[in-house]
Order: sequence, then structure tokens, then C-alpha cells
Amino acid sequence: MEACEYTVASIDGDYANLRRLDAPDGDLKLVARALLPEEITEGCILVYECLEYRMKE
Repeated sequence: MEACEYTVASIDGDYANLRRLDAPDGDLKLVARALLPEEITEGCILVYECLEYRMKE
């Protein structure tokens, strides 16, 4: 499975809106914060791989 990179566009309560970096004009992806690393902030970059999100190193 290929890894995808997202930026956190916004955080709204228990959800975060993610924007795929290779499709900046595409739709936002709404993801429950329970599935994301605790330390996320708006603007940080996440990697989605093997059904998990992690902070980009």
C-alpha cells in the first residue's frame, strides 16, 4: 500500500479536516481525531500508511 501525505487544514472538536498534499484542490477528508496522533495541530503534515496516520518526521 502506498503512503499518502495530508496536511491538517482545520480541527473542529472531535474531527479534523485533512487535505491531500498531491491534490490540493480536492475535497477535504473529515477524520475522527481518535484515529489521529494526539499532538496534531493545524498545518502539520500526516502520513497515512497501512491504515494508520502518523506525524511526518
